[in-house]
Amino acid sequence: MSGLAKLLELKGIPTTLVALVQLHLEKIGPPRAVWVPSQLGRPLGEPNDRNFQRRVLLQALNLLERKDGPLIHEDFPDDPPTWQDLPNWRPPFELPAPKAMSSSADYRSAVTSEIAALVSYWAKAKEKFGRTTVGASRQSPEAWPQFMTAFLDGELPQGPAGLIEKPALALRFAVDDIKALYNECAMSDGKTPASRQLDAWFWNETAAGDLLRALRTTGMESENNALKTVSGRFFVPAMWIEK
Repeated sequence: MSGLAKLLELKGIPTTLVALVQLHLEKIGPPRAVWVPSQLGRPLGEPNDRNFQRRVLLQALNLLERKDGPLIHEDFPDDPPTWQDLPNWRPPFELPAPKAMSSSADYRSAVTSEIAALVSYWAKAKEKFGRTTVGASRQSPEAWPQFMTAFLDGELPQGPAGLIEKPALALRFAVDDIKALYNECAMSDGKTPASRQLDAWFWNETAAGDLLRALRTTGMESENNALKTVSGRFFVPAMWIEK
């Protein structure tokens, strides 16, 4: 984006950025940018933190009034408030501790049980937030375990007809959906925890987290290049690859 900003400025179009990687700003030098100390993928801070998000946007947009460049870089002064751990946080439900799983049937059974236990909390989350980010896969949550574990057996099942029927892309969106569902359910009641608390819970305490690690391993060993690519890049954050 920094490089694109420079090209747009050369065409006479003013640009401003919200940037997460300070080294990129230093190396590429976009015309205007605010560096924020947020988690990768969340440049405006945590979901639902409207006040913080508005402050970030206003600081970035205010740079458009500046003409003292060619390079104008500012640092945002604060960490997102919800980066602070919520003392003694637990999700509003208890899932069974994931057991050792060695077959697709093991993973399918465990994740099916978890999803069945979460459905009512997903309804609460949708009521609380007025929306859901689940739906990219165009499959119901009940269909995910069967679809996803088929890849562990070396199959390449197609997704729903349309743009996402290709197996690798369909699996990527199912992975995105299952992570979104679990996080929304975990935030369905009470105060919102820090994102790292949500991550630690999902990757350390759920069968779904273990399934995504297994899918990453299987995908990266596949001869299907598309599956290998999405498995390595999108399934498991680097810090959670090993439990």
